[in-house]
Amino acid sequence: MPVTIQFDKNTQRIAAIDWLRGLVMILMVLDHTSWFFNEQRIFADSILFYESGVQFATDQFLTRWITHICAPTFVFLAGTSIAISNFQRQQQGISDSFTDRELLLRGAFIALLDLCVFSLASGKPILQVLYAIGISMILMVHLQRLGTRIVFLLALTIIAGGELLLMMLWQPGGEVPFWLAITFAPVFGENYSVLYPALPWLGIMMLGWVFGEQVISKRSDSWKPDRLLMTCGWFALTLFVVIRGLNGYGNMFMYLEGNALVHWLHVSKYPPSLDYILLELGLMAIILALLIRLESFKKTIHPNGPILVFGQTALFFYLAHFCVLVGLKSLFEHGNLEQTYWITLLVLVILYPICRIYRSLKWRHPQSLLRFL
Repeated sequence: MPVTIQFDKNTQRIAAIDWLRGLVMILMVLDHTSWFFNEQRIFADSILFYESGVQFATDQFLTRWITHICAPTFVFLAGTSIAISNFQRQQQGISDSFTDRELLLRGAFIALLDLCVFSLASGKPILQVLYAIGISMILMVHLQRLGTRIVFLLALTIIAGGELLLMMLWQPGGEVPFWLAITFAPVFGENYSVLYPALPWLGIMMLGWVFGEQVISKRSDSWKPDRLLMTCGWFALTLFVVIRGLNGYGNMFMYLEGNALVHWLHVSKYPPSLDYILLELGLMAIILALLIRLESFKKTIHPNGPILVFGQTALFFYLAHFCVLVGLKSLFEHGNLEQTYWITLLVLVILYPICRIYRSLKWRHPQSLLRFL
């Protein structure tokens, strides 16, 4: 049977996208639970922290590594959602100016969560993934006017050329001007930290927007989005192997030190290297292709399935899971990796009914402030 992306008639959502978003939110909880409770957690995904020759415990490394897919997937799907949401509003007769204002407000709200809430909790200004997503959304208000082809070429230029520019302007451990910190280079300082400089992540969001534009412009039985995703995914993974193996440009100073699987997978997330982006987006594309095929069997769509619920309440879930983790700190001490997985399961069990209640409220009041979450 032909495989096409289907919009849910009641919620105007695509189940495959929500499933994927839900899956990466679950992995995110695992990573953050490890941060809170795993006494041997590995955090060496940047040349700023990694020391050459260090040997990692495989289980600890893979627990950290499987969560690398979270941020690129969430940012990519945010771009896809922008394109689909804009299309749905046009179908409803909503003006472009209103749509732009909503995207601008949502982007500003998300960015301010990092600048205000998380910075306040950290005791210093700290720009993380919400900053990168929010700023990218604000920039997309105007960038999407350039058209699919130009946005696609700009995204490739930022992703492939940004690293080259950064390697000319930045030396790990050296002074980083503020303008470079918020655009390309990470900073982990006493006065402020920038974990997610905006522009590499903007490039990923632009790619997601281009994919979303393809989804809404080619909704026919003859177009197979799963085949496109599968082809792009395998191409990206092949290119990753080539660039990682050449062991030069594309590795963001974190060069291949051996032929073990851990060596190949130990790539730079802060800032995202070219091979990191190729690896994670390649895996994401293949997984999304498989989920689109799964969605074609409509019996598999359960409206209250946990993965779907988490994917449909992603930002609320993101904020709520930190509250749960902080609450659990009074009950659990730092421990081993097995404890980390059990606490992750506990967090998900606690969050599921809360997210279902929130989703019902949001859908019942679509024009309330809840729409920003």
